[in-house]
Amino acid sequence: MKIGNRIFDVENDCYIMGILNVTPDSFSDGGKWNDIERAKQHTADMINEGAAIIDIGGESTRPGHVQISVQEEIDRVVPAIEMVKKNFDIPVSIDSYKSEVVEAALKAGADMVNDIWGLKYDKRVAELTAEYDVPCCIMHNREKAEYKNFHEDIIQDLKDSLTIAKEAGISDDKIILDPGIGFGKTYEHNLIAINHLEWLTQLGYPVLLATSRKSVIGLTLDLPADQRVEGTIVTTVIGVQKKAAFVRVHDVKENYRAIRMTQAILREGK
Repeated sequence: MKIGNRIFDVENDCYIMGILNVTPDSFSDGGKWNDIERAKQHTADMINEGAAIIDIGGESTRPGHVQISVQEEIDRVVPAIEMVKKNFDIPVSIDSYKSEVVEAALKAGADMVNDIWGLKYDKRVAELTAEYDVPCCIMHNREKAEYKNFHEDIIQDLKDSLTIAKEAGISDDKIILDPGIGFGKTYEHNLIAINHLEWLTQLGYPVLLATSRKSVIGLTLDLPADQRVEGTIVTTVIGVQKKAAFVRVHDVKENYRAIRMTQAILREGK
């Protein structure tokens, strides 16, 4: 898979998407990087620690978040995207589900779209993704954590998103799937989804696992967001074992090392 100017071996490797939140209220690192110079240093640190993609978000999507205006989100993400593209040779993903924000981000040089609503909130996002010929990450999400059959329903929801993608003209080689840990799911659903990533890989697309510091870890270990590194690493190791092609994390260095160690055991320890 090509993202920006880089080729990713999504069948045999697992890559880190480093999180750059330019928001004042993200659940884990709100306010840390919404100054452009601090964002620049943090980006440099993540790249040095092993990040292969930088995912930039301007609106918190934590439980209970308040939706901000489109213009405010654009004003946050566009300078950050321009900064990364000017100073670093790394693909950039825009974390948004609003077409106006996505369009501004793509014009600013974003190489990929990361949509937490799986192209369902604003179907023009799919059209823009096809128009700019960039990859997209389609995440599973629901308004409520209500399912008749969790396995079957999550797959059908993703198939519905894939239909939107294909009707818009997004090619199969530009699609990544995300199980949506922490979105429209109970605590138990999140654990099941992590443990059954094969449900998604069997659909034939690369899978991105995004669990970093999330509530499923906090609830399991009874820890605040800034103490969930070890729990996140465990989910990353499981992701590698389950053939995830990408993990989206805050703590790049620790997860990068965990990936490399897990891969060495899987490849050489047979």
